[in-house]
Amino acid sequence: MDPLEIARWQFGITTVYHFWMVPLTLGLGPVVAIFQTMWVRTGEERWLRMTKFWGKLYLINFILGVATGLVQEFQFGMAWSEYSRFVGDVFGAPLAMEGLLAFFFESIFLGLWIFGWGRLPKRVHLATLWIAVAGSVVSAYFIIVANSWMQHPVGVELVDGRPVMTDIWAVLTNNTAIAAYTHTIFGAFGVGAAFLIGISWYQLWQRRRDGVDEVDATGRVIVGEAPSIPGRDRTDHSVWIRSLRIGTVVAILGFGGVAITGDVQAKLMFDQQPMKMAAAEAACHTGTAFSVFAIGDLGAQSCDDVVNVIEVPGLLSFLAHGDFDTQIKGVNDLIPEYQEAYGTTTADGTEINYVPIMAVTYWGFRLMIGFGALAAFAAVVALWMTRKGTVPRSKWIMRLALLGILAPFAANSAGWIFTEMGRQPFVVAPNPNPSGVDGVFMFTAAAVSPTATVGELLFSLISLATVYGALMVVEVILLVRFVRGGVGSAMPELAPHDDDHGGGHDPDDPDAPKSGDVLAFAY
Repeated sequence: MDPLEIARWQFGITTVYHFWMVPLTLGLGPVVAIFQTMWVRTGEERWLRMTKFWGKLYLINFILGVATGLVQEFQFGMAWSEYSRFVGDVFGAPLAMEGLLAFFFESIFLGLWIFGWGRLPKRVHLATLWIAVAGSVVSAYFIIVANSWMQHPVGVELVDGRPVMTDIWAVLTNNTAIAAYTHTIFGAFGVGAAFLIGISWYQLWQRRRDGVDEVDATGRVIVGEAPSIPGRDRTDHSVWIRSLRIGTVVAILGFGGVAITGDVQAKLMFDQQPMKMAAAEAACHTGTAFSVFAIGDLGAQSCDDVVNVIEVPGLLSFLAHGDFDTQIKGVNDLIPEYQEAYGTTTADGTEINYVPIMAVTYWGFRLMIGFGALAAFAAVVALWMTRKGTVPRSKWIMRLALLGILAPFAANSAGWIFTEMGRQPFVVAPNPNPSGVDGVFMFTAAAVSPTATVGELLFSLISLATVYGALMVVEVILLVRFVRGGVGSAMPELAPHDDDHGGGHDPDDPDAPKSGDVLAFAY
């Protein structure tokens, strides 16, 4: 077994898993902050309920995200020590900024928000959430700055074969980082929006199933109440229909932002990493046509058996340069250029294949776009289907709504897998144009720890995958539990209680937690 492959699987599994939590945190946090802002401004009960319910799910995801994210940086020293030595002078600054300026702010003020219900003045309490959310957004930027430097090294000079940072501003304002960051944020809004839509649809469907809500002859909702169920009143209906429709608007705007920033990012990739984009389009030969569907052995790292069955003339040129006639270099023409610039063999004599696995780049690129478009289309359909104030009673449509939560997660994952695996065989990609620093690159094969054994890497791979799998089970169980319970699970004070068993809840302060509540620490 090859230690390099095991190390890559380990980092890939843990990173993809961690990134499932990141976009939900980034996308849901601002929405929860807006809900609380509306409650502080209006005093309406529905906004308080929306804040507490969605805030509970936000906290569960955030906590599990922190637990899985802390491992990422340790892997640099365990399995990728050579990589750490090479990029250490550059990565030290943005990662330190992420920890000191962003993560600490994020954690401290989120803690104040959790424990500040009923204790801090409303506006101060609201400010703690906004600061925590801002910390998450800034934290993501510093991480993407580091990743984007691997895609497009800038702001450094080579000293004794290692890049030494000479311009921190160039690193922080890397055009690759700005494009990737905005693309990621809009993608995160899509994830948060799908979460709102799917869960709200389920709650409205429950109300229809239980006969709480009915519809008149025109299909318009007749809102009812179920006093026997905590929180299942008329305000409860308002919570879900408002959350759902806000989610649809956020999803549509998010997809629009993804499309615009994705176009900018693609144009940069065509310029900075031409082999990645040529492989993503199965563009084996220089031309202008965009491949809609290709057949052949896309799993191989060559164009020997790839045939584009359906093509759109000129579209590839438009994606790359904004016109319809610029010739885009294909894989077969790029290979000799890469070989001339970066060599044909590694230091140990292994032949270098500069073509990434086209099955990953070609289908990853299309799955990213396809799942994102599907989520946006579903949001438009949901907006139209709920125009009369409720959802259909169909169980199958409800299940599709819940399943739709996964679509933007899949789009985000496919996009990152395409971005990272499409860069191979480089872990730090070279700059084939004057916009970067010439000569700064590193092969992935040279980045792995030379002393790490197969046994050690297998042990860490199995251990981390097992722990991460257990954490996934915990998160899903917690999310499902609170989703099924609705607002009542996040606000136990809505339920009638006996003073002898109420845990000391103060009826004059609805914001004060009950000491006997499950997860009472989280308000």
